[in-house]
Amino acid sequence: MKKYVCNVCGYIYDPKVGDPDSGIAAGTAFEDIPDDWVCPLCGVGKGDFSPVEE
Repeated sequence: MKKYVCNVCGYIYDPKVGDPDSGIAAGTAFEDIPDDWVCPLCGVGKGDFSPVEE
């Protein structure tokens, strides 16, 4: 599963970790996060994230 980076603040969503504070379980792919999820650091939506090239 790919990591995604917030284009605004640089937060990295790692599917291995998820976002437990927002109810996103570890192992949840970015594509499977609800569309109303927002960056936990700056509050922008999923559309402002890009795949991390590793």
